[in-house]
Amino acid sequence: MTVQDRRTAKVAFIGFGEAASAFCSGWRGAGLADTVAAFDVKTGSADAVVRARKWADYVAAGVTGAERAEDALAGAALVFSLVTADQAQAAARDAAAHLAPGALFFDGNSCAPGTKRESAQAVEAAGGRYVDLAVMAPVHPKLHKTPLLVAGPHAAEALAALSALEMSAREAPGPVGTASSIKMIRSVMMKGLEALFLECVLAGRKAGVDEVVLDSLDVTYPGFGFKERAAYMQERVMTHGVRRAAEMREVARTVDELGLAGGMARAAVDWQQRVGDLKLDARAIGESDYRALADAILTRLDPVGR
Repeated sequence: MTVQDRRTAKVAFIGFGEAASAFCSGWRGAGLADTVAAFDVKTGSADAVVRARKWADYVAAGVTGAERAEDALAGAALVFSLVTADQAQAAARDAAAHLAPGALFFDGNSCAPGTKRESAQAVEAAGGRYVDLAVMAPVHPKLHKTPLLVAGPHAAEALAALSALEMSAREAPGPVGTASSIKMIRSVMMKGLEALFLECVLAGRKAGVDEVVLDSLDVTYPGFGFKERAAYMQERVMTHGVRRAAEMREVARTVDELGLAGGMARAAVDWQQRVGDLKLDARAIGESDYRALADAILTRLDPVGR
């Protein structure tokens, strides 16, 4: 496949959320990926509002939405699976039967190496080429140039395809699961920090000592900006907590697979899930004000106590 072929090859998305939308936005601005199709389970939601929003997402991104996964996958040379971590393996199994022969299947979901190896078996058995893909940073503001890692036996062809789409990818040398290991183990720290901030700030607000605590942390770790970080960390969990909780369950599995007890990851699951389930709108509350965000969370967690 030539570079021009890769630039014009059909691309399909399984799962069309923030990451998929960001990639498409970047490609559109760069004049890349002429033919893009997408399927998301929300397309078939029983909730008419949810369905309408997802179809609107397709239109806004300039992609062809599909009511069935097989319709999106038909003839696609490049397939990106970007669903929630708990649905990643099912998505791979379901997609496998409908992949074009030799299609590259980029599993960009935040899953444990063991989960990815199991997904790879299904894709490879069906004649697809499985690529362990890890998205290593938030997709905004870099869009399709967000740093990526790829691993597995098809890494060279995967890098060529991503390069043709002007994506910023590099190889994590090793078998399927290598890129995932890097992403998952990094998340012990990154998503764990969010959980630590929640527990620290919420407890501080209830005790009336949050400013003193955060100021003292800035003395210990100068330049970190604990109050600003507190707002950012809370907003991330409020907006993406449910998805992050699913990811952290996979992080815990990763640690377990290494013969260690993933207790810290499981503790992070609890905070991510609890706050994510509140479905609070951080923007409406004031996403740069850690106090307002913390108070909104506390009011929902303990309405009587507040």
